[in-house]
Amino acid sequence: MANPIVHALVYLIGLMTFAGLNAAYLVWCERKGAARIQRRTGPCEVGWAGLLQPLADGLKLMTKQLLVPDGVDAALFRLAPVLAMLPGMVALAVIPFSAHLQALDMELSALFIFAFASLAMLCVLLGGWASGNKFAIISSARAVSQNLAYEIPMLLTLITIALISGSLNLREIALDQQGGLFHWNLFRLEGWHILTMWIAFIIFFICSIAETNRAPFDLAEAESELVAGYMTEYSSMGYGLFMMAEYINIVVGACLTTILFLGGWGCPFDVAPGWWWFGLKMYALIFTIIWVRWTYPRTQIYRLLNLSWKVMIPFSLINLLITAGLVKFL
Repeated sequence: MANPIVHALVYLIGLMTFAGLNAAYLVWCERKGAARIQRRTGPCEVGWAGLLQPLADGLKLMTKQLLVPDGVDAALFRLAPVLAMLPGMVALAVIPFSAHLQALDMELSALFIFAFASLAMLCVLLGGWASGNKFAIISSARAVSQNLAYEIPMLLTLITIALISGSLNLREIALDQQGGLFHWNLFRLEGWHILTMWIAFIIFFICSIAETNRAPFDLAEAESELVAGYMTEYSSMGYGLFMMAEYINIVVGACLTTILFLGGWGCPFDVAPGWWWFGLKMYALIFTIIWVRWTYPRTQIYRLLNLSWKVMIPFSLINLLITAGLVKFL
């Protein structure tokens, strides 16, 4: 019994370290990327090129006091930031980073991630409701409507992938695409799914940006309208945990996109281990998400919802029907 316990502990420590470092240094990447796009310098004082700035920021947040304002639901107010970390951490456990690097292999791992992703919306709702702040409550209502609207096209896209791969197991979906970019056949739907399902890829990628409350779809925070949204009343590590949860969810969304459309750890050039190729694709997607944030202005709430209900959902349904026909007859 020792080996499974040691195996679980090693993966648990590894996932916590991976999530923490990503949450810390993606903030640095975002600040540096924003500075470069806007022709500024970005963090440069703490460490070489500001590389120690995330550690300094984390230390500052941990040493500050968590203030609980009067009139809030104290129990839910403290619980919401802790719960916000749970969905992303649990989702990382079922993601196959390579053929031999996965904490837990589940038959329905794709649905497992979507089930826990829905909890992230509830955590935002709890945090906003418990704050008793009008901006936070408006933010919670926006977050719920936004997540409900964009989960539908994402699930429809996942069903389309499942029709092709014949499985909802992320490992099997990745294995189904092995062989690289140059090994594909339109009639048998082989190779990376982005080649034959690029419309589904665009839908899924846009929805993943909206699901993680990233600009131009960050209507739940919307600093110019709602101060800081559901995080308005939070300070210290309460605010820090919400921010960490957001960046962990970005990593999960990029991992899921990599597995569903970019072949997971597969590559036509066998010159590096699988986890290296997986990380390259994942961080390329994260860079694109950062690039989008600092390039496009924030949209309006009714345009955000119209984009899902009037564009994304109809296109994902049409894509599902076409794929089902191809699978049935070809």
